[in-house]
Amino acid sequence: MRLFVALDIDPEIRRRIAEFRDQMRSLAPDVRWVGPETFHVTLQFLGETDKLDEIRKALEQIKAAQVSLAFCGAGFFPNPKSPRVFWIGIDSDENLQQLANSIGAALKPLGFERDAGPYKPHLTLARRGSGRPNSHRGDQSASGLLAVRVKIEGLSHLDFGTMTAREFCLYQSMLSPKGAQYTKLSRYPLEETRASKLD
Repeated sequence: MRLFVALDIDPEIRRRIAEFRDQMRSLAPDVRWVGPETFHVTLQFLGETDKLDEIRKALEQIKAAQVSLAFCGAGFFPNPKSPRVFWIGIDSDENLQQLANSIGAALKPLGFERDAGPYKPHLTLARRGSGRPNSHRGDQSASGLLAVRVKIEGLSHLDFGTMTAREFCLYQSMLSPKGAQYTKLSRYPLEETRASKLD
């Protein structure tokens, strides 16, 4: 099974981002655009594994606070001059980093390693090649995304809304010719606290 851990997105924010994606889509036909039904905030990608039961038990032990998220701005990986990935930015309180750290710590004994460095949340809208922030062999920049870059440079601040994540989820990713399809396998509640507000 190909698994990952992520936060789901409120329907209204999903709708706003989907409308923005549709406006940009015709500018870059040379990339794979992500379907709105698959929008999510990845906390940790696990890849192919047969450790479903162990993963579920590890995630059940996590105690973490609810997370405030603001979806705003946009950018490119690895950089705007040679774009391969187009993403929406996410601002959050410290609870998001703490949640990512807790998930990483819970899954490390099972052999899953988090990417090095601080957790940098984003929501991918389009990709070419592997879709990973760092280049991999065979990855090429997407000329269409240069047109997207020019377009968004002329827009005012992009703001898609704010939400509070009250749970995180374990997903299965099924690859197909039409793109990845995600199935929510398990939900894990986050604790209600006087969470710090976004600045």
